[in-house]
Amino acid sequence: MLTLTMARTTREHVFISPPMVCTAMTDLLGTTQKTPGLAWAMLQSPVGTVVIAASEVGVKKIVLCTSDHCDCSGVESEATVNSNSVLTEAQQQLAEYFEGTRTVFSLPIDVEGTVFQKEAWSALADIPYGQTMSYREQAELIGRPKAVRAIGTANSRNPISIVRPCHRVVGSDGSLSGYAWGLDKKKWLLEHERSVHAKSLTSSP
Repeated sequence: MLTLTMARTTREHVFISPPMVCTAMTDLLGTTQKTPGLAWAMLQSPVGTVVIAASEVGVKKIVLCTSDHCDCSGVESEATVNSNSVLTEAQQQLAEYFEGTRTVFSLPIDVEGTVFQKEAWSALADIPYGQTMSYREQAELIGRPKAVRAIGTANSRNPISIVRPCHRVVGSDGSLSGYAWGLDKKKWLLEHERSVHAKSLTSSP
């Protein structure tokens, strides 16, 4: 059974709704100032704590916490609102993803970045669920075949983990290569998607 603290109950993950958030979120969001309409929540998932930040326009951050990047041992209020419709929908869709009932996300996005970064991040959404793409293939997809190294850098700064699935990008030899939140999480996400995808194929008429 999934318990939603201070809000609602779904299946098997624990949501902690604002005003409870990670103390390190101001660093992760890249700002020390509050954003009007910004709401945050934490989701306890099979890959650890996931922090979601959303404005009234769209999702701004989805962060997979690690001991180096997000110390969630203490939490404090930083959000300007307790919730908004985008955050509520993001929580629901992420819960469905981890449950294996959602393979495609339908969420508005509200991120900042360079033109190149946004091109790279948008291309991530074109990688099918349960499949992978190499950094070189991603560079070719956006028409910049020589920008393989820059693609890797852009992916490492992807602000919307899972929804913009940079975990599906691997080395040309199929190796996991890198992942900002740890290769153990990248491996779990890929295996989870392959398992769900395989089950959908066997259950198809």
